[in-house]
Amino acid sequence: MTSKTELTPAIVRDANTGEILTLAYMNDEALEKTKQTGETWFWSRSRNELWHKGATSGNTQRVVHIAHDCDDDALVVSVVPSGPACHTGARSCFDGVPPRTLDRLMDVLRERRKTRPAGSYSASLFEKGRDEIAKKIGEEAIEVILARGQERIVYEVADLIFHLSVLLADEALDWRDIEAELARREK
Repeated sequence: MTSKTELTPAIVRDANTGEILTLAYMNDEALEKTKQTGETWFWSRSRNELWHKGATSGNTQRVVHIAHDCDDDALVVSVVPSGPACHTGARSCFDGVPPRTLDRLMDVLRERRKTRPAGSYSASLFEKGRDEIAKKIGEEAIEVILARGQERIVYEVADLIFHLSVLLADEALDWRDIEAELARREK
């Protein structure tokens, strides 16, 4: 950040998923308020004033981390959003940015658990229940242990992650829960 009147682009991303939520602008005052309150504050170019994200909508963003780029002329603000980031009501201001592969997988698995479509392998696992899911995880873990060579290891780990994802979906959990636990363990 350079001066009180200059604006710095702030890329706001979901701290859990990495999804880009919006691009906003901060001046020194907005950055300072963000650090003091732990929630995002920006400079509105259209209203020419400081604003607290979510002050009227309730869709605040709890700040987890702020990173400056190498030239100190842009920011990445990692947040935990409490609602949509976009003024249109969309989760993100960027339409068409694909979600992470694991997020797409979890969306499909949650849907298959709910609708149980005929012919779906994951739906058949949900039908058989937790014991069958756990058995498949055990089988896949053994295949990972026995795998040799990078290509085979990648293939078997993917199978293991798929079946772990089935378990998470069956238990109404998400990979974000696992990421949060790993982050907790960093301390």
